[in-house]
Amino acid sequence: MKGNTEKYAALIKAKAKEFGFQSCGISRAGFLEEDAPALEAWLKNARHGEMSYMENHFDKRLDPRKLVDGARTVISLSYNYYPEQDLTPFSDLKISKYAYGEDYHEVIKELLRDLVAALKVEIGDFDCRVFTDSAPILERSWARKSGIGWVGKNANLLTKQHGSFYFLAEIICDLDLATDHATTDHCGSCRRCIEACPTQAIVAERIVDGSKCISYATIELKNELPEHFKNKMEDWMFGCDICQDVCPWNRFAKPHQQERFKPKAFIASFGREDWQALTQEVFSEIFRKSPVKRTKFAGLKRNIAFLTQ
Repeated sequence: MKGNTEKYAALIKAKAKEFGFQSCGISRAGFLEEDAPALEAWLKNARHGEMSYMENHFDKRLDPRKLVDGARTVISLSYNYYPEQDLTPFSDLKISKYAYGEDYHEVIKELLRDLVAALKVEIGDFDCRVFTDSAPILERSWARKSGIGWVGKNANLLTKQHGSFYFLAEIICDLDLATDHATTDHCGSCRRCIEACPTQAIVAERIVDGSKCISYATIELKNELPEHFKNKMEDWMFGCDICQDVCPWNRFAKPHQQERFKPKAFIASFGREDWQALTQEVFSEIFRKSPVKRTKFAGLKRNIAFLTQ
C-alpha cells in the first residue's frame, strides 16, 4: 500500500461523507503525551464522581495501540444530531437533544460497519475496530488531533462550521494514511458556557467537574441526587444542553438528516403531570430504542421526583 497514503486518506473522507458523517480527520496512532497529566489530575481530583470505570484502562485511554493490536491510524469522525426543532421550550421537563431519537450507539455503529465494508471493497482487507463512546478512548483528543475541531471551554469539541451538536466516532486501523493537523482555538475571551452553567460544573476552562454536572447527575449517578442540585437543574430530567445552547458557534448548527434521530412526538406533548404518572410499561415502550433507557425507569422517576417535589 506504499504510495497510497494520500489516495486512501482522500477515499476514506469521501466515503465517510457518503455515509452521512459530517467531518472526518486522520491522525497517527500513538501515546497522547499532552493529555496524560490532565487526565491524571482529573481523576486524582475525583472530577469523575461515581464513574469509577473512568479509573480503569488508564494506559489504553492514552494509547489506542494498546486497545487495537497493530494500530497505526485513528480515523476520527463526527455525526450531526442537531434537531430540526428544539423541543425544550415546549417541554415541562427536558431531555437532551442527543436523546430525542434512537440510541446513537446502535445507529452510528451500524454506519461505521457499513463504511468499513465499503472501504474494504475499494482498498482491500485491513484490520480495524470501530467505536463511538463505547471504549476507553479520549475521543475529543483524537478529534482535535485530527483537525475536526478544538476543545472548547465547556470541554466539548467545537467547530466553526457546525458548532458542537454531534457525536464522535473512530475507526482505529492498521492502514498507513496521510494525517491531518490540529486546528486552532476559536473560543477567544468568550465565557458564556462557564457563566451559564447553573451548577458551576465548569470549574476551569476545559475542565468539567463531572460530580457537579447535570448530565452526570441525571444519567450516570446511581444514588440519590445530592441536595446541592436542588433548584439548579432547570428542569433537565435527562442530560443537559445548557453549555452548548449558549455557545455562539452553535448558531451555525444545521438540522441532521438521520430519520432514526427524529424525536418521538411524546417528548413535546408530555406535560409535568404526564411525566409524574409515568409507569414502567410506558417507559419501556416509548424509550425502547432510546438512550434514555440507560438511566432505567427507576433513575428517570428519581429525576422527575427531584424536579417536581
